[in-house]
Amino acid sequence: MQRFQAYRYELMPTGEQQRKMRRFAGSCRFVYNKALALQKARYEQGEKKLGYAGLCKLLTEWRNSSDTAWLADAPVHPLQQALKDLERAYNNFFAKRASFPRFKRKGQSDSFRYPDPKQIKLDQANSRLFLPKLGWLRYRNSREVLGAVKNITVSQSCGKWFVSIQTEREVEPPIPQGGVVGIDMGIARFATLSDGTFYAPLNSFKRHESRLRKAQQALSRKVKFSNNWKKAKARVQRIHARISHARRDFLHKISTAISKNHAVVCVEDLQIRNMSKSAAGTTEQPGRNVRAKAGLNKSILDQGWFEFCRQLDYKLAWRGGWLVVVPPQNTSRTCPCCGHVSADNRQTQDRFACVECGFEANADLVGAINILSRGMQKLRDEGRDTLDAFSGTAQAVSPDGLWIEPHWRSEAGTHRSESGAAQCRA
Repeated sequence: MQRFQAYRYELMPTGEQQRKMRRFAGSCRFVYNKALALQKARYEQGEKKLGYAGLCKLLTEWRNSSDTAWLADAPVHPLQQALKDLERAYNNFFAKRASFPRFKRKGQSDSFRYPDPKQIKLDQANSRLFLPKLGWLRYRNSREVLGAVKNITVSQSCGKWFVSIQTEREVEPPIPQGGVVGIDMGIARFATLSDGTFYAPLNSFKRHESRLRKAQQALSRKVKFSNNWKKAKARVQRIHARISHARRDFLHKISTAISKNHAVVCVEDLQIRNMSKSAAGTTEQPGRNVRAKAGLNKSILDQGWFEFCRQLDYKLAWRGGWLVVVPPQNTSRTCPCCGHVSADNRQTQDRFACVECGFEANADLVGAINILSRGMQKLRDEGRDTLDAFSGTAQAVSPDGLWIEPHWRSEAGTHRSESGAAQCRA
């Protein structure tokens, strides 16, 4: 099977190369914004939007025009890729997958892409690569690039330049390793597994919040666009970069460990945008507990749940596993033993005590067990032929040593949809 994988490295360009990369990124941004303005004008006039081929014809005219002759200094392929990005953004908008494309601003997501591997040379032994109109660039070679190079993207972040190398290679069909597990994601515990394992949260934003606040206050006192303002802005950007890098590293380590040891992972379909909405309300109907909700929103967004599930999805696919997404309703209110659903079962944030049968356990662990049960039932309903291979390895253990038999499996190993089919055994 074919595997597409990207490798990201920090570039070490010379001063002249940095100036060229800034100009190339600016040229791509100009072409994107000019094409977007043209598309908007045509739409307002009732005309059909231009396709990628029509925009490429206009790009040739812009490069040959005396007003925008400086576009000819940039390589043509990255400029064409900017038009491809706009075409994709338009298609996503009309397919209702995204909002309407917005104009790009200088300094935000500055990047350009080389799509032709014939124009790219990668010399890993000497930690350098060749790009058209840039020459040989040094990069921090932290790991080996595996596979054939398909395209390269150069991007700027917090004053540093990075290169992303996308590769393609043939790998053996993976054989899933491990069993089945359910994961409940939270704030006090970042992730709780149905086998009793849990991971403490990193809270990278909370760790740097005080430092970030002081840096932002210092930035607000500077004269805008002055040299001191630029220095203060760079300081704020570095703090944001440290926060995001620490969070991404944390999520990669956990998702890698889980995907290596489990073949099927069940998670909740959390609507993070709705969960982190502001509680301020309106002037006519002001919200309640606004400050507490704001703190909760910060904590939710600091966890990176969506990115964690995204990483789990492709890492499990690389290893032949599956990520199963289930509805989150009442996962922490349902007793895994008797199936009784009640808000009174969740006595506190971390304590679950069933009012029907008396079963007690950590609330996050109970949620993970119920997620596992729903995930396996979903696989059974979809007719996955691999379910039987892993159903015997799914386990759910409470902190007091009780082995909990999930709802989807009876004592004989067959599926039961009735919530009362679960049993507790010492």
